[in-house]
Amino acid sequence: MKTYRLTQGDYDLIAMALEVLEKNFDDGVYNHTVGGAIRCKNGKVYLGVNCDGIHGSCAEYIAIGAAITAGEREFDTIVAAHNKAHNCVIPPCGNCRQMLVNYCSDIKVILNDEKGNPVKVEVKDLLPLSYKRIIVND
Repeated sequence: MKTYRLTQGDYDLIAMALEVLEKNFDDGVYNHTVGGAIRCKNGKVYLGVNCDGIHGSCAEYIAIGAAITAGEREFDTIVAAHNKAHNCVIPPCGNCRQMLVNYCSDIKVILNDEKGNPVKVEVKDLLPLSYKRIIVND
């Protein structure tokens, strides 16, 4: 798996994810416990927090939904964060990995590598042999 070093912009993205979480954290309720930030290829950043429930949505889903709602379709980097996580970075769950492959198959994801160092990786490396939508034309 190819890894990329984090840039100052990547560290800023982590800080933005932490800031949106701090503004919305539900201590004791746990509805909003993860902050997410996605940077588009044009440099714009969209934020989200997870919405817990029976079929809750992760912070990554909320952030990408905000970006898509604003008309964005080209994405660069995404991160999920919590201030008590190692390097404040949380890897995407399997559901988020599949969603990212579906909506932005060339996006890079910030997470910690096997040694605990923050890096960026390509989402396709996080979900090899992933499900691909098949369209059948009659």
